[in-house]
Amino acid sequence: MFWRPVPGVDGLTVPHGRSRQNRSWSQGRVFRLPFYSACMAFRSRRLEELFGGALDGVSYGDVIDLIGKQEAAEAEDLDYKQQHYTADPKSREELAKDIAAFANHLGGVIVIGMAEQHGVPFRAFDVDLGDHHLRDLQQRIASTTAPPVRWEPLRKENPANPGHGLLLLTIPPSPQAPHAITAAPTKPSATALRYPRRAGTKTEWLTETNVASAYHQRFTAAADRRQRMRDIEQTLVTAERDRLGPHLLVSLVPDVPGRMRINQESFTGHKKALEAAQPLLGLDTRPFHQVSVGAHRLILDSPRAHPHSDLVQLYDDGAGIWAQPIETWVGRDGGGREQARFAEAGLLVHRLMSALAFLAGHARDRCGTTGTAAIEVCFVDEMHSHPHAPPEPAVGRIPRERAYPMAVALPASFRQHTRTSAYAQADGTAVLDDLADARTGLVQASSPLADQIFHTFGIAEAHPLVHTGEIRASAWHFELRDTITSWARTRGVPVV
Repeated sequence: MFWRPVPGVDGLTVPHGRSRQNRSWSQGRVFRLPFYSACMAFRSRRLEELFGGALDGVSYGDVIDLIGKQEAAEAEDLDYKQQHYTADPKSREELAKDIAAFANHLGGVIVIGMAEQHGVPFRAFDVDLGDHHLRDLQQRIASTTAPPVRWEPLRKENPANPGHGLLLLTIPPSPQAPHAITAAPTKPSATALRYPRRAGTKTEWLTETNVASAYHQRFTAAADRRQRMRDIEQTLVTAERDRLGPHLLVSLVPDVPGRMRINQESFTGHKKALEAAQPLLGLDTRPFHQVSVGAHRLILDSPRAHPHSDLVQLYDDGAGIWAQPIETWVGRDGGGREQARFAEAGLLVHRLMSALAFLAGHARDRCGTTGTAAIEVCFVDEMHSHPHAPPEPAVGRIPRERAYPMAVALPASFRQHTRTSAYAQADGTAVLDDLADARTGLVQASSPLADQIFHTFGIAEAHPLVHTGEIRASAWHFELRDTITSWARTRGVPVV
């Protein structure tokens, strides 16, 4: 090991030479068009068990298998339509009502091309899957719901009837609810406020009190999520204030809360899965050696290594936080005096992406939530530097001359415009499926968060990632370069 100067940091040196989407819609796959860019994938544990898999992955035959099954009857999250919605005023109003009713409740799926008897699917009537039908639906939904409802079409082509099959309209529960119908009413009504909501197999109209409550919930949801984020962070940093050294804390709160039941049976299953988890992308390490129960949460840690181990808290509403110790080394000035504590850029990015994928997987797969999630990332030199941490004790604290400010180190081929700081923060929003699937969407979501962290340290861009969803191999130190490029190639993530 030897030391080299770092441009942009007066007199500091760091060690060098360290040794340490558009997809095919055939075969039941999802079809996306550019004007659905605001959409998000709808996930429902009940419907996935009914259909036999994730909705964007099931085939035409999987949907046909529902015919005659009582458990596949219309419900508060499932509806059947024999034919396409048409352009006449009554059908236009019906489309707006059906879409808004699902968005204002639990979300759901409308299967177009399937007839029902007494609510139970009994016969398929393949419909035309041409693009013009989707464009018509997009225009009508956008112009007849306010705010416009988010939705996504999934075309399931009949292999024996090319270009025809079943069309699934998936509608996630909306954090923007209530959605109103703006289509002209085809029947006069003095009482309906034009805010529909799914109720069993029917649609009910919200009362004035319902609407007022829904608007209040919409306006306070963002504040509630911020407070929820603060609560889970404060709980962890207060309990772990004895932890020393740099930590990366990644927190995630779904916009639509989920639900995970914790009892002996479910805990046994969760414990087995989590102890076997290998959440660090591309690595076969198991960072958690104990899974225990806390108030409304599961706690993952390694008691024997405390306070130098990873710590995760997974809440029953889908929220979660992961505190990760970050390995650093001390840089020196020209006189050999220790001046700053450096973290490798690639290590920070790798840990950030790993945490996002793991926390999102908990929210989606264990708690059954869907849609988007708020994210906050904090990089601190010690727990007492976190903005929600309790005051640092006057007695027994780490001497200030040893609590070096932090900096980020890039490989030698990148210019190091580095500043030091004791704390860096980033926040944003991402689609849970993009994170949990751990593919290109994860890289795209991680890039702006990493940028925000790096900006604190005087670095204009988190070079290990490209905002379009690619891995920049040359920006990773050699310790992780092979690991991350191998992971990227197995997940279909481009490497440049």
